[in-house]
Amino acid sequence: MALDFSRYDTRHYRTVEVREGYAAWSRFYDAQLDGNMDLFLLERIEDLDWGAVRAVVDLGCGTGRIGAWLAGRGVGAVDGVDLTPEMLDKARSLGVYRTLREEDVRRTSLPSATADLLVSGLVVGHIPDLGPVYDEIDRLLRPGGHFILIGYHPFFLLSGVPTHFHEKDGTAVAIRNHVHLISHHVSSGRRRGWALGQMLERVVDADWVGSNPSWSRHLHKPASFAIVWRKAESPSRDSTTIP
Repeated sequence: MALDFSRYDTRHYRTVEVREGYAAWSRFYDAQLDGNMDLFLLERIEDLDWGAVRAVVDLGCGTGRIGAWLAGRGVGAVDGVDLTPEMLDKARSLGVYRTLREEDVRRTSLPSATADLLVSGLVVGHIPDLGPVYDEIDRLLRPGGHFILIGYHPFFLLSGVPTHFHEKDGTAVAIRNHVHLISHHVSSGRRRGWALGQMLERVVDADWVGSNPSWSRHLHKPASFAIVWRKAESPSRDSTTIP
C-alpha cells in the first residue's frame, strides 16, 4: 500500500490529476525533462540484448521518448499505452510505434503473453495501488520476458518534492503522487515469481547540474531508480524464496 504523500509535501503546489496534469505539461514536456531521469538508466542496463527483443510494450509512453530510444537500439515492434491524448499525439508524430492506445496501464486491451519486454517510465508514482499494474504486466509478458521499471525516486517524495512542472508564467503545478518504497516493488515482483536482475539509482551529479543548473539544489541526491525483472519460464507464486 502506498504512503500518503500529503504527509510529506513541503511545496504545497496546486495539485491536479494525471490526465489534466499531463495534458498541460505535454506542450513543453520534452523541453523540460531531459534524459537524465530515465534514459540515463536505460543506457546502463546490461541484462538485455536489445536487438533480440521482438515485441515491446511501453506502458505510460507519454510523448514517446522511451519508444524512440528503444527504436534506436534496434528492438522490434513497439506498442504504446497512455492515459493522456495530448501526450499520445506527441508520441504518434515520432512514427516509432506500431500501435498507440489511450488506455489505463492497469487495464489494457493488448493480448496476453505476447510481449518480450515491457517498459514503464516515471508512471507508477501516480498509481495508488501497485497490485493491478503488476498484474497487468504479468498478463502481458510472455514467459521469460523482461520488465523494466523506471520510477521517480521515493527519496524525493519523502523529502516533500512532488512530480511537478512549471507553466509558462512560472507557476508550479503538481501531479498527484503516491509514495511506493523500493521494497514495495521488490515485494510485488517476488509475489509473482519474477527473478530480480539489475537495480540502478540515478544520483544528481555535476554533469546533470551542468546541463540543467536548476537541479543544483538536488546535487548528490537520488532522483530516479530502475529495476529489471525477468518473468519465469514456468509460473511460480512462491514468495518465500528469493528467485
